[in-house]
Amino acid sequence: MAPTSYRRPRLLAAGVAALSTVVSLLAAPGVAAAPGNAPAVDVAAASSGPTSTLAQAAACGDGADAVVTGSQSSGFTTTYRGRTVYQGQYYINAIWEGIGALTPGRTSQEKVSVMASAWIGNNTIDLPSHTAFEVCGTLDTGYVAGRGAIQAVGVEDVSIPHLKMTGAPYFGMRFADVHGLHLGQIDLRMTGGIGIRFERDLPGSSNVSMDSVYASGMPGHAIETWHINGLRIGTVTARNVGESGLLIQGTSNATIGTVDGENVATGTGYATFRMANANGPNITVDRVRSRGGGRGVFCVSNSRGARINSVDLANNGNNSILIENCSDITIAGGTVNGGGEVRLAARTEFPNNRNINITLRVDNTSVRESPCGENTNWYLSGNGSRNIC
Repeated sequence: MAPTSYRRPRLLAAGVAALSTVVSLLAAPGVAAAPGNAPAVDVAAASSGPTSTLAQAAACGDGADAVVTGSQSSGFTTTYRGRTVYQGQYYINAIWEGIGALTPGRTSQEKVSVMASAWIGNNTIDLPSHTAFEVCGTLDTGYVAGRGAIQAVGVEDVSIPHLKMTGAPYFGMRFADVHGLHLGQIDLRMTGGIGIRFERDLPGSSNVSMDSVYASGMPGHAIETWHINGLRIGTVTARNVGESGLLIQGTSNATIGTVDGENVATGTGYATFRMANANGPNITVDRVRSRGGGRGVFCVSNSRGARINSVDLANNGNNSILIENCSDITIAGGTVNGGGEVRLAARTEFPNNRNINITLRVDNTSVRESPCGENTNWYLSGNGSRNIC
């Protein structure tokens, strides 16, 4: 297998053996498939969502220092400020060479734009500090246990303005101890793994923003965060995802726009939006929408200090809302129609619910509080039955 360093690699025969095992690549029209001669298939555009002013202003490929072009049939070319730094048949090497060509020891961002679509094999793209990396084609991924197809660990000032990813990686993107991270328009259509993962057992991250993430098909979470201080998310759209749409843990000072899930977490204890493991405080979510799947909203395990301005939940297969051992939680409005009950519960290993304020219209399902929490305030309307304290 080829080396997985971001530094400029030498071509090794063993480095491309894995490329012959590719089965398929979802690629843009007219772009050849990944190594292995798999057919190219059209990729639908990602759902649109709120973007930062910067993301709106810059089209994919604009302002690049290093550019990767080509296809598997014609070969790949990497240039850095007009100088060719790679020509050959291996997509992953073309990407590594583009990152490796950036100025060593830089203190401001330089940018790599990958215009080509292909399969990277069972390899990882590591992003160093002060790097912008984007994929304007489609990056099809292999599998490396415990690692992301793209990752940034122990770095600062990294951005991924645009990305379309397919395949079945362990993690689509993996982060830890990253400070100043911006994810722009992210489109993850995966058949394996977790979409975006911030690690639990490595140092935490700060100043993280995501403009719009579309995720579908993965059996794990669309987004799972641990230990972020300072998180901003515009929109998360999750479709047919096995676990949570957005799961935040040990995360504080977060502002989130819309979390929108359909058929998310079916048959599991997860939810379209879940807070767990001492998450908080200072969490604000504008809107959670959930249809079908498992739970709609779930707060658990001593999480605290969160406000959801509005919910729109219908026909969730598990609890529409479950608040269990949480404190200082407000759901300020919205509707629940059908599906599982709205429930306040508690386990003995954590403190009971405290300072819970819920304003909701609940129709065609029940509301239950058991055991009674401390300072629970209900403001309910609708035809849902009530068994509350």
